[in-house]
Amino acid sequence: MIKALVFGGNGQLGRSLMLCARDFPDIELTFLDRRKCDLSDLGAIGRAILDCRPDIVINAAAYTAVDQAESDIEQAFLINRDAVRAMAQACEELNAPLIHFSTDYIFDGTSQHPYRENDPVAPLGVYGTSKLAGEDAVRAATARHLIFRTSWVYSPFGKNFVKTMLSLMVQRDVLTIVNDQTGCPTSSVDLAGAVLRLVPSVLEKTFAGFGTYHLVSGSPMTWFDFAIHIHRAAVERFGADWAGNECEIRPVSSDAFPTVAKRPGYSVMSSQKFTDTFGFGLPDLAESLGACLDQLGEGENNA
Repeated sequence: MIKALVFGGNGQLGRSLMLCARDFPDIELTFLDRRKCDLSDLGAIGRAILDCRPDIVINAAAYTAVDQAESDIEQAFLINRDAVRAMAQACEELNAPLIHFSTDYIFDGTSQHPYRENDPVAPLGVYGTSKLAGEDAVRAATARHLIFRTSWVYSPFGKNFVKTMLSLMVQRDVLTIVNDQTGCPTSSVDLAGAVLRLVPSVLEKTFAGFGTYHLVSGSPMTWFDFAIHIHRAAVERFGADWAGNECEIRPVSSDAFPTVAKRPGYSVMSSQKFTDTFGFGLPDLAESLGACLDQLGEGENNA
């Protein structure tokens, strides 16, 4: 039995790992949330890892309040850099691999092609800068790491664009959605399944795939496009009587919704390196979004 320790048990990715765990009976997952291990207590992180002595550590935790980070700089760096460094150092001491997640926000959004792993990084704000610092901390502390950069994460859990849109479509006759930011909507359930699928091979002595990878869906689109996809999928699954059926979705410029932190206008990332290395990729948006809506429809999270 493989022992995996997961930080961030209550987040989208953590809860997605719980959901997917039933399909991987040979991996015993232990989840730590803020109550069990406060990531602002750096000493507690190392103790938790050394006490558990896992075969592998998965960091599904992060400070993700993009706008708030602009004024909460110290906390953003504490969670996204310092806590991650503590994890990596403890993993190195145990010789246990670390799987860590990063973000498209490490790029400035000026690329003319999907970002690859070796493209120059230039974060626009505190959140992206703190996540990049976390990547660097992992690389400096342990060679046995996998860093997965992902983007526009959604799931049946917590707060995310899909759940927000479903709720607003029910409440309003018209929605205006930004149409000048482009990225790759990615299911955290897909991410969780991919990670758990990789764990056994990562623990093999001959594994040579450590490093940094982009891991996103292969469906680039704007937020407006994504909202259209969500509406169509919801009507298909929830039926013509669904209360959001008649909601009209209109495109607008991001200037209509000013934010404290600047977002990259183009953050499409290529997962080709991941696919070439591991031999598989994530499902397409239609399949993943449909599965997400099915899960919402079956439980209390149905918007």
